[in-house]
Formats: sequence, C-alpha cells, structure tokens
Amino acid sequence: MSEPAFQRARSAEAKQAREAAILDAARTLGRVRGVRDVTLTDIAAAVGMHKSALLRYFETREQIFLALTAEGWREWSAELRADLGRRSEATSAEVAAVFAGTLAARPMFCDLLAQAPLNLERNVSIESVRSFKLVTLKEVELIGGELGRLLGLDESQGVDMIATATSLAGALWQMATPGPRLRELYMSDPRLGHAVVEVEPRLNRVLSAYLRGLGVGAAATS
Repeated sequence: MSEPAFQRARSAEAKQAREAAILDAARTLGRVRGVRDVTLTDIAAAVGMHKSALLRYFETREQIFLALTAEGWREWSAELRADLGRRSEATSAEVAAVFAGTLAARPMFCDLLAQAPLNLERNVSIESVRSFKLVTLKEVELIGGELGRLLGLDESQGVDMIATATSLAGALWQMATPGPRLRELYMSDPRLGHAVVEVEPRLNRVLSAYLRGLGVGAAATS
C-alpha cells in the first residue's frame, strides 16, 4: 500500500483514529497467525504505514499487544460478570464451567494471556506496564466480588481462582495450537496423543477441583 492516506495525524481525534486502526490490524493478524508470529512490520503494512511512522503511536509491537490484552481483560470480565451476575446462587461446578467457557471462547485473549508475562511486559515502558496492571487489578477486583457473593470466597481465594483460570487458559491454548507439523506428529503417534489438549474441558476440570479443594459447594443466596 502507499502511504498518502496515512499522513501524520494532526488532531487528537485523528491520532485516536490512527491508534484504533493499528490495534484493529494487530488484532486481526494476531487472530490469524498467533500473536508471537506478528511483527511490527506486519502491522504497519496492514495499516498502510511505514514502520517508522507507526512508532509515533506505539513504542513497540509489545505495547500494541499489551493494549489488546488490557482490552481482552475488560471484555472477558464484562462477559463473565454478566453471566455470574444473573445468578442468585451457583455451585462451584457451575462457576468453574462459566470461567472455562468464557475463556475458551476467546482464543486470542488466551494467547495474549500467555504472551503478556513472557514477552509483552518486557519490552515496554514502566508506565505502559503500570497502566496494564491497573486494568487487570480493577477487573480482578470486580470478578472477585462475584466470587465472594456466589461462593463466599475471600479476597485471596478469589485472586487465586482468577489467576489459576487465566494463567492456565494461556498455557492450555498454547498446547492446543501446536502448529500443523507438531499436530501431525502428535496425532500420528498414539503415545503422543496426550500432547494435544482441549482447552475448555481441561480448564473446567482443574477449576472445579480447585474450588472443591477450598470446600466450596452450593452458593450463598443473595
């Protein structure tokens, strides 16, 4: 693409539109290729910009994807809390199923959850990390409120539940998407079949076991 349509933004509105276009391009590429394989050059090309021009809006590719991770936290939290919020009571199995189902339905978010601590937080400014962490802390607090209402979990138990769910969702997604060559290997040898996992059922089992371990059973009624 040529760059004339992407001259440098002069107003705050134009800058916001440019940043949104960059995030949209990164989101699309991440869904198709996987976050790890998307470069800054790829994103710039998709938007029709030179890489040097894109750097006026985001400091690194990691900052772009960290912003998308924060977006993912907000969207997942809203969906999860909407489901839990409709319930006056719930069993631990029901809550585990909602966590597993809403996370498994968001494959790119699962990918980002794995990449954030490994890569995305390591090549951005301290302020970018601070901003991201404040988003996650707010959403964890909101989700924790629902866990306390329905299951009687205290703050630390709620944090552990959310951390277990999100970290495991990221790891399981990576295992579930090994790439065509590795998948062919795993499927061709019965001894390696366990290497390909399904995210939702395994995540559901682990979260259910965690809640059972806490002695959580039926919900407290509101």
